[in-house]
Amino acid sequence: MIQKPYLKAFPDANGYFGKFGGAFLPPELVEQFKKIEEAYLTIGNSHNFIRELRDIRKHYQGRPTPVYYAKRLSEFVGGARIYLKREDLNHTGAHKLNHCMGEALLAKYLGKKKLIAETGAGQHGVALATAAAYFGLECEIHMGEVDIAKEHPNVVRMRVLGAKVVPVGFGARTLKEAVDSAFEAYLKDPENSIYCIGSVVGPHPFPMMVRDFQSVVGIEAREQFFEMTGNLPDNLVACVGGGSNAMGLFSAFINDPCEMYGVEPGGKGTKLGEHAASLTYGSEGILHGFNSIMLKNDKGEPAAVHSVASGLDYPSVGPEHAYLNSISRTKVGIANDAETIQAFYDLSHYEGIIPALESAHAVAFAMKLAKEKPYESILVNLSGRGDKDIDFVVANYKPEDYL
Repeated sequence: MIQKPYLKAFPDANGYFGKFGGAFLPPELVEQFKKIEEAYLTIGNSHNFIRELRDIRKHYQGRPTPVYYAKRLSEFVGGARIYLKREDLNHTGAHKLNHCMGEALLAKYLGKKKLIAETGAGQHGVALATAAAYFGLECEIHMGEVDIAKEHPNVVRMRVLGAKVVPVGFGARTLKEAVDSAFEAYLKDPENSIYCIGSVVGPHPFPMMVRDFQSVVGIEAREQFFEMTGNLPDNLVACVGGGSNAMGLFSAFINDPCEMYGVEPGGKGTKLGEHAASLTYGSEGILHGFNSIMLKNDKGEPAAVHSVASGLDYPSVGPEHAYLNSISRTKVGIANDAETIQAFYDLSHYEGIIPALESAHAVAFAMKLAKEKPYESILVNLSGRGDKDIDFVVANYKPEDYL
């Protein structure tokens, strides 16, 4: 157990969590990222910034989101009591809006005119488009053609909100390529734009910034859960692709005696290309400007990955997740595509809550964990809602086969 205040100690001044993290940047971006870091550490901690962000959280986002006891699902599964942190109720982009409003507010203070980002499932894209509309900024979202087809409802939302959606047609045409494309666009005009990274990944200071903006989830949940039960949760569960929603929840509990599970996408099988379980099957490597654990092919390059959830099919993981796992503070869970689809329908049927496929991974793992720990409590970060996934799920996995 870490004794000193964790959030003050990690990352270090160079953006490292142990040996993971850092900033591996082309020379032309070093100065820009240093400016962003300095602005975050000064402006981001100023009274005016914090007051404005808190006002946005309360009056625009609809925070705090509640913690909810999933009674019927718990009884159906049998075993541990399952609770949900209802980030799916966050206005527009679910949990992604937590860091997007923070990043956009920082961009406003820096005098930037344009927000650029990648998106996989589209939640980050919708959230950033929302933030851009709120602050009156331009917005450009890069998205793989495969994900554009899968997540059509979110593409429509982005365009309605005024964002330009840039289809990415090279490589696997999914999240990794969207990141590549967005970085390339940002390189063209870093003075007037800011790259708003969508998870706890990328070069320093973004893993730190996104974690801190997402920490509102854990801060609320810790207080709410204790108020409801008189105890802290025995287990925390959240899905991990890049891992922003998981770090948001975990950050408030790192020094507490809670088990923390980051649930990776098991996909269709254990062979390379059939899953996106970086912590389970990966090794150390540098991708998109940071050192972490990643899936590699036989040439040492980023491997092809798969997940039924567009937001999880990324061949690496946030450096803080790699660090916490390396010191055994967190544990890795797995949920495959079949388990995820079943959890999607079970939560919908028993609680009237339609989850995003990303967070359905966490629900699926929690349902398995509940049977192993019958007298304990499990708090799941329900980080997204399934309205973006309904068309894809119903077209490919008929409800009558699961209910």
